[in-house]
Amino acid sequence: MAANSFHALFYLIFMLSACALFSKTLIEVSGSSARDVARQLREQQMMMPGHRDVEHTLNRYILTAAAFGGMCIGALTVLADLMGAIGSGTGILLAVTIVYQYFETFEKEKASELGFFGM
Repeated sequence: MAANSFHALFYLIFMLSACALFSKTLIEVSGSSARDVARQLREQQMMMPGHRDVEHTLNRYILTAAAFGGMCIGALTVLADLMGAIGSGTGILLAVTIVYQYFETFEKEKASELGFFGM
């Protein structure tokens, strides 16, 4: 019994930390980091009132949101695995993501066919 609870706790900690780390890494690589967003804001001549160091301010929020989002996805995966869902939690998450991307593509195509005012 203790070995199973240790295994489950280790699995939970590993998945949450790995997903958070991967999420933060993906933000840095994809061009959505605080440095990139601050540069885009400067290029568009947009300012944040009361904040001189925009990159530092954005860094607090972007990295925290990325890590928390990754941990939520990891928790969803662990929960699905522990509840014995059909397939693995990762497989379910991947399937939902793919279906949602198809839905977004369908909606974009439908909107472009209908025109600006939907007529």
